[in-house]
Amino acid sequence: VLKIFKLLHRTRQEVFKNDTKALEAARQKINEEFKNNRDETSEEKINELLKIASDVEVILRTSVIQAVHTDSDRIVLIPRKDLLQDNTPYIDKPTKKQES
Repeated sequence: VLKIFKLLHRTRQEVFKNDTKALEAARQKINEEFKNNRDETSEEKINELLKIASDVEVILRTSVIQAVHTDSDRIVLIPRKDLLQDNTPYIDKPTKKQES
């Protein structure tokens, strides 16, 4: 339980770096959820909650991207390195592969 708690906080710090409002809101939410379930004794329920926490960590790490308003009609996205993936270029007119 402590391991996933710490992992969520590390992920929160990485995902919301330089965004104090989001950092604080995520910290409060993580702490609140763990505190609300602190007295849980059912092993089945604990495992279910740990699975949910693990899924949330993966979603935060792989799906959340920061954006900054630069002026009234522009937003700059700030992707983390672990979000960037190799992109296959779009080919308008694909060619057939030639057999050797």
